[in-house]
Order: sequence, then structure tokens, then C-alpha cells
Amino acid sequence: MRTPLNAVLGFAQLMASDTPPPSDSQKLSIDQILQAGWYLLRLINEILDLAMIESGKVTISKESLLLSDILLDCQAMIEPQAQMRGIKMIFPTIDLPLYVFADRTRLKQVMVNLLSNAIKYNQHEGSVTVEYAMHGENRIRICVKDAGKGLSPEQVAQLFQPFNRLGQDAGNEEGTGIGLVVTKQLVELMGGSIGVESDVGVGSVFWIELALATAPALHDEGVDEFVVEQGDEQQAVHASSQRSLLYVEDNPANLALVEQLIARRSDLKLLTAVDAHLGISTAQICKPDVILMDINLPGLSGFGIGRQDTKRCR
Repeated sequence: MRTPLNAVLGFAQLMASDTPPPSDSQKLSIDQILQAGWYLLRLINEILDLAMIESGKVTISKESLLLSDILLDCQAMIEPQAQMRGIKMIFPTIDLPLYVFADRTRLKQVMVNLLSNAIKYNQHEGSVTVEYAMHGENRIRICVKDAGKGLSPEQVAQLFQPFNRLGQDAGNEEGTGIGLVVTKQLVELMGGSIGVESDVGVGSVFWIELALATAPALHDEGVDEFVVEQGDEQQAVHASSQRSLLYVEDNPANLALVEQLIARRSDLKLLTAVDAHLGISTAQICKPDVILMDINLPGLSGFGIGRQDTKRCR
């Protein structure tokens, strides 16, 4: 489902940034395609997440994570959305190194979803405040506070129900009613808990609690040494200002999209391969600066390539 949709979004973006630019009426139509496409992509991703969680197929890789790093990454991802709506974002300054035990990718997904909701359902030129506090001896509570309309006790009781948007269906804000359900289950899979406190006319505070962790141990790993023989041809390639990108992809639409993107860059040269084995051979011979790979390739997958011994490609 996502593959054809990504092609629709990609080519629509190309049309929007084309030279000469599209007319006003064309731009309006392209904007409608992009708006509907991004909404549909979010819906697909959330449904897939929910299906994977309910089938027990979600892999959680918990590790010791520096909380300040996670919040900085989330702030960078969410700031543009807040600026578009005139929402002030307030993040805490964490002086001491605090570590939490969680999955890096899933924790960012949880925080970004809570922050997005706080921005989406805020008042005009409102604010979103992120705070943290110790909760018990070995847990930390991270709060996301908004200045929105708030929720009634009846609405709070219906939170975390799939496809229940608490009466927002007729509003201007798009949503699926799945995001908070996925968020709750991801938090619980990481051994945490989630809750909300809300007052009508004042705003809401969504919080998650996670286990504290100690700083990860540093491993003294030896640096792999290898010899790279540079012939005249390879030296000439690297001496040039043009960089090379190898794209390993079996879908013709995706290939065409990236080809058109790279064609706009005079400093990039595109190399392509339609399967993993051809991709490995091309990488060994041409030694590209960047390799972009599809995951679901015929035969050997993109993850399979990553497990191959690629030292010769460097």
C-alpha cells in the first residue's frame, strides 16, 4: 500500500518544485494531492503499527538512552509544525545526565505523537511545555502540557480507544483515532505507563513513565583496518567534484522518481541496480559515496546486504 502511495507523493512533489513552476490553479491541485496523500500515508502507518502490535510482531530493543538527546531530536522534528501554527515550544534544560531504559526509535515515535497532538489541539498562539520529574526511586515521568480546550472526564475515559476521536470528526483537524492507541501500547511494551490529566478550558497534560537506567558501558572496540588500493581511475573519480549515489531498487516507479530527483543535481551521479547481488557488484566496482537501498528486494533483502562483508566496498 505504501509503495504506490510513495510514488504518488514523490511525483507530486516533483511537479510542485518543477521549472517553470506550476500555475496557481495547478499548485492548488498539487497541494490537495499532497495533503490527502500525507494523511493517507499516516493512516496506513498507524494501522500497520496497530496490527503489528496486536499480532505480537513488534520488536522492542531496549537500551540505556540519554534523555536529553531524545528530547533534542524530537524538538528538531516538531519545531517546524509548531512554527506553522504559532505555537511556542518550551523544552527543559537537563543539566544532569539522565538515562532511560527504552527503545530509541519507539520512544521518539511516542514523544513526537504526544507533541503533535499537543500542537494540533492547542489554542491559537498557545504553548506546549515539556517537563520531567522523578517518580519513585527508579522511574522518571515525562510530561507534555498544552494550552488547549482540555478534556472532560467522559472524554478522558474514552481515550486510547481505536478510531475514537472524541467528537473531533467534524472538526478541522485531521486524525485517525489510532495514534494514542499505538502510543499507549508502545509505552507498555517498553515497560512504562501512560496517563493524562485534563481540565476543560485549561488544557491537558499527557505523561509517560519509564524506568531509569545507568549510563551505558563504554566498549574498547578495536578499529577494523583494511587496505584500499586506489588506481588512477578511482583517484580521478574522487578528485572530481561530482559525487556518486548507488540506488538499489526493483520498483520501476521508485527508480524513475529518484532518477528525476538526481537529474536536478549537477553534483551527483546516479548508479542503479535492480537486485541485491547486482548492487553489491556495482558497489565493489564503482565505490559510490552514498548507497540507498530498498529493504524488500528480490532474493537477498536490503537487510541481508547490510549483513554482508562490505569492507571491500569502502
